[in-house]
Amino acid sequence: MTLPTLLFAFILSTLYGAGFHLWQGGDARRLLLYLLAGWLGFVLGHLIGDLLGIRLLAVGALNTFTATLGSAVALFAARLLALNETTDGADEHR
Repeated sequence: MTLPTLLFAFILSTLYGAGFHLWQGGDARRLLLYLLAGWLGFVLGHLIGDLLGIRLLAVGALNTFTATLGSAVALFAARLLALNETTDGADEHR
């Protein structure tokens, strides 16, 4: 993969994480969680798309469709984990 493709992937996955944080809200820790989930999901989605030979909405060597799907799955999973952590932590303080 070329440097411009890697930069595009980094920018796109960062926008997904930051946009999700803007939509869901939260503190700086939550922003970091969403950024990491966006990056990790994007990479895993791209790799899975590569392994399965899915080339839908590909931008050069980047499997944008599967990478976006992977990022979305990771972001919603991170949201669920953060909600579970919040509710578990609230029960301990009672």
